Amino acid sequence: METKIDKAIELFKKREYSKAIDEFSKVLETEPDNAEIYNNMALCYMNLNNLEKAEQYFLKSLDINRKIPQVYINLSDLYFKQRNFESGINLLMNGIYELPDELILNHYLARFYMEDARLDLAIDELEKILDAQPENYDAYYDLAKIHFELGDYDLAIENFENVLQYKENNEWIYYYLAQAYEANNEIDKAISNYLKAIAVNDKFHPAYKKVAILFLARGDYEDAIEYFEDYIAMDVPKEEADNVRELIERIKKKQNNEQK
Repeated sequence: METKIDKAIELFKKREYSKAIDEFSKVLETEPDNAEIYNNMALCYMNLNNLEKAEQYFLKSLDINRKIPQVYINLSDLYFKQRNFESGINLLMNGIYELPDELILNHYLARFYMEDARLDLAIDELEKILDAQPENYDAYYDLAKIHFELGDYDLAIENFENVLQYKENNEWIYYYLAQAYEANNEIDKAISNYLKAIAVNDKFHPAYKKVAILFLARGDYEDAIEYFEDYIAMDVPKEEADNVRELIERIKKKQNNEQK
């Protein structure tokens, strides 16, 4: 039997999902109550985009064993792809009841709430996670995004800063932190973090445009021109590059007029 399972898993890894289903089915002939096999078959159907069949097999797995966290995660992924938030939320709430120590289920639930615009409920779930796992930077990240969306930029900044304690030198975190400082009208700190994003990844073109705009607004024309020129030298759409070139020319004319 172990050989059949190994063969099925090997076929799954090779993305030969139909053949893997055949092999998993052979296992079920002698192990009809094997919840893991039903979960694996559901994953095969999911990869074949047969979502109805995938859901059927995930639910069969849960009927047999309601204590396998990965089944809740896999089925919630299916519901998320379908934008079926209500089913996903109900599933994860049941999973949390069955497996209260599996905080990853709370995190999935929080993300469903975020997508369904139930932000207060999402905050509650994320705070539960952080009470138990104060170093969970993914939870800080999601909290920061929620507070940014709610316009509470101080809390967004605080949570992005918390992420950086555990995930240093990440251009996206510096970028989002800079956006929060910019929205909070802390322009110097915004510029500093856009520049940190560039320092981490000098090909990260969104930060070049953002920091150039802030330099321009501050009247630092030389710096604005420098970063706009760096920006259009990267892989940006032609129309965008042409528009920025026109802006650079206008900045240079304004700069010349002010120097006369």
